[in-house]
Amino acid sequence: MNDKYIYLVFSKTGTWLSKIINIITKIKYAHSSISFDKSFTTMYSFGRLNPDNPFLGGFVEENLHEGVYKKFIDSECLIYKVKVSEIEFNSMKKEVNRFLDEKYKYKYNFIGLFAILANIPIKRKTHYFCSEFVSEILINCNLYESNKIPSLIKTNDLLEIRNKEIIYEGYINNYYVSEGLSIF
Repeated sequence: MNDKYIYLVFSKTGTWLSKIINIITKIKYAHSSISFDKSFTTMYSFGRLNPDNPFLGGFVEENLHEGVYKKFIDSECLIYKVKVSEIEFNSMKKEVNRFLDEKYKYKYNFIGLFAILANIPIKRKTHYFCSEFVSEILINCNLYESNKIPSLIKTNDLLEIRNKEIIYEGYINNYYVSEGLSIF
């Protein structure tokens, strides 16, 4: 049986929202995503539906070559590789597919994002912010344990996941150079 891995991508894009989160929380990486392969051409999270419109958010399929990451070329990231069992891997994919199947009903949880700063949990049906989504997927698949509920989990809390291996930290464009990959 081949080893299975998931990838957690933590990013600092330089968007105004990212800057506000950094200033208020002192968290370097304001955004988190899940990927099932190391090409990072398909990552899953909650964020901007359009790179030019910060107010329209929802469930997104991201790509480190496109969208916000292309628009903000000085984006930084931290990438974890997490070894998982085949059952955990398939369970995660099933959870993500549940979101994909009805992606248009999901919205960004702006209220919850700002409530978390006051340590107030606001869970809204079909509304998530990035770390709320990522943590819920990981918790539901028994890959992450926390004494917090997903609506109170910040991106930096996810840095404590077990079985992680840091595979890269730095500018996104430099990752592709270090891996000998083209970003175009």
